Amino acid sequence: MNDLIKDQLKEIEENFQVKILYAVESGSRAWGFPSKDSDFDVRFIYIHRPEWYLSIDPQGVGTKKDVIELPINDLLDISGWEITKALRLFRKSNPSLLEWMGSPILYYQTSTLIDQLRGLESEVFDSKASLHHYLNMAKNNFGELQGSEVKMKRYLYALRAVFSCKWIERSNTAPPIDFQELLTEIVPDGLLKNRMKTLLERKMAGDELDYQHKIQVINDYLDHEIMSIEAYIQTIRVKNENPTPRLDELFRATLKEVWE
Repeated sequence: MNDLIKDQLKEIEENFQVKILYAVESGSRAWGFPSKDSDFDVRFIYIHRPEWYLSIDPQGVGTKKDVIELPINDLLDISGWEITKALRLFRKSNPSLLEWMGSPILYYQTSTLIDQLRGLESEVFDSKASLHHYLNMAKNNFGELQGSEVKMKRYLYALRAVFSCKWIERSNTAPPIDFQELLTEIVPDGLLKNRMKTLLERKMAGDELDYQHKIQVINDYLDHEIMSIEAYIQTIRVKNENPTPRLDELFRATLKEVWE
């Protein structure tokens, strides 16, 4: 499968006349709980040739799109962001981009861009923005867990989002994306943790779409933690220095690194 993904990335470079700087797996495979029939969610950052940027229309306007998306099929979901879009999102401490940067499954890396962004991450990390992102994810999935019969995977999505919030609250850093690592660090040993481990094992065994009876002990945990996180967010203030000049320099340096 790795060879197929790399071939697809090479085709993108040729068809769109770009260079892919970094490509990783996202979603359930990166989070550590794929099922047997999980598709591959490939995400990448790319850069155009210098002349593409030297025009009167900025990227993202008109025909100058700042994303590349291939048609989704049952096996592959491949999409990417143009570098300046990615850098603007990094400036905002975008949690999805930070997850790409932390993915344990690397397909492709052809520049030092990501290594340099990792060096800047602690300076731009916005705990409040990340907390809002994961809290909304938790609430949306928790809303799907209110009936007597619920989708098992919704528990894992809601739990991972809550764990990420708890990690941020404790460390003021971007959370790891691996579910097992979060579970180990956030939840103390006991019945609750065992029920969560059982869910994880079932998901990885292939029970992707199975419905089951609501697990009240986990619902109670999620309800309590979501309310706690909502209260905590109201207490924090974040002020980081504007990293734009350094990101401008990084963009220009990457153009030279890749094309010269």
